[in-house]
Amino acid sequence: MELMEIYEAYDLTGCAWSAAQLAGCDPKTVRRYVAIRAAGGNPHQPRPRHKAIDAFLAKIEEKVDRSKGKIRADVVHKDLVAMGFSGSERTTRRAVAEVKTAWKAGRRRVYRPWVPEPGMWLQWDWGEGPRIAGRRTQLFCAWLAWSRFRVVIPAWDQTLATLTSCLDAALRALGGAPTYLLTDNPKTVTIEHIARVAVRHPQMVELGRHYGCVVCTCEPFDPESKGGVEATVKIAKADLVPTNANLRAAYASFAELEQACAAWSGHINGRRHRQTHRPPIEMLAEERARLHVLPADPYVLALGTERLVGDDRTVRWGDVRYSVPPGHEGHTVWCRVHGEELVIVGRSRHSEHGPRSLRELWRHRLSVPGRPQIVDAHYPEHDGGNGPKAPRPRPQTKAEQAFLAIGPGAQAWLIEAAATGVVRIRVKMARAVELARLLGAARVDEALGLAAINGRFAEADLASICDHLALHERTGSGTRIDEAHSAQPGTACWAAFGNTVKGDHS
Repeated sequence: MELMEIYEAYDLTGCAWSAAQLAGCDPKTVRRYVAIRAAGGNPHQPRPRHKAIDAFLAKIEEKVDRSKGKIRADVVHKDLVAMGFSGSERTTRRAVAEVKTAWKAGRRRVYRPWVPEPGMWLQWDWGEGPRIAGRRTQLFCAWLAWSRFRVVIPAWDQTLATLTSCLDAALRALGGAPTYLLTDNPKTVTIEHIARVAVRHPQMVELGRHYGCVVCTCEPFDPESKGGVEATVKIAKADLVPTNANLRAAYASFAELEQACAAWSGHINGRRHRQTHRPPIEMLAEERARLHVLPADPYVLALGTERLVGDDRTVRWGDVRYSVPPGHEGHTVWCRVHGEELVIVGRSRHSEHGPRSLRELWRHRLSVPGRPQIVDAHYPEHDGGNGPKAPRPRPQTKAEQAFLAIGPGAQAWLIEAAATGVVRIRVKMARAVELARLLGAARVDEALGLAAINGRFAEADLASICDHLALHERTGSGTRIDEAHSAQPGTACWAAFGNTVKGDHS
């Protein structure tokens, strides 16, 4: 039976009995539907039945309003039971849900569509990156609002130095700086809130002054104000972090992750955007005309954390010592981690780099405590490395000065004699000085050099070598006494003893 047939029959006859006979239903049904139509009601909506919870609806509304829609249904049910409610908790949950829906209906937040302007806003945020060799990484995501241009840079952490370095790299990838830099409220940007007013980090204020930007933060618990970069983080994680959905292989190194991020940015910025119907890279070319020119040098905090170079020409990072090239002792350098390397940046020493301009000094492989990274090239005056160093004779007395004044042969003789534990060295040095006065310093110096080479340190060895040099103008090669040479006659003559000579029959 159609409801419209009942209405049509009643409008025709004006009588419930007659309309019921025409429509084939009970007269009471006709009266009920006609009454609903006359009252302006919905005949398809069932009449509300009286429920046990109806007497407590006022108390439920009061509790929901006082808690601003936060109170739980189980808490409300306990209070209603104490007030005499005998229904089930399921009934209470349904009633609380209906009251909360009605309470929120008049308090729903309305958002005004945000229309970006070119050259105005750059948003950034962080996302959890993939693990490399078990180590966590972070994805720095930046989004230029008008052109929808996206930049993703991997990092090891979210420290202030890393953040500043990523911001500098992102701005240089864009080719300029916008008016505002917007993010949420991390500790690297907002120190604290006083009366719900964000207190900005002093270093971030200085960064904004350096690049000509204003660093802004969104309202707490209000991610909608930077929804563009939130979407960038979501898409970047879905594409770059290996999962069962994208079937991306794990990254073998940090450099491989950097290449993947660069390739992803190039792909996402080169395709047509669904809102603007233009590629972001094409719109960025237009927006660059509205961006501010970047300073030549980055903000110093972007170079890393300050470290003071000690007198040993090293800096400490993570309880590990890293060497620095010469000329920076007592000066400040900046250290930051890039991938698996420690990058050290400092002021140049030479005029060809300008008036002490910033430049990269060295890159070290990251190490662990107990394994310092020391480069021998950073210590040209110490060419011995970690091995034993040759002694340098430094005379302290007049007798030592007189002996070493003979020449380099005397210095070599003293070093060799001291190393081999020769006794009565001072007495032999005095005799060498006397011989130098008699025979000349040149001959004695040569004799001392030969004695050092051949290990001749006995009492009469120096005089013997001097006599030999006097007899022979040209010095032959000396022979060092060792186990390979012996003055004992050989036994070759005994080899034929006892053999019978052929043809001798006597």
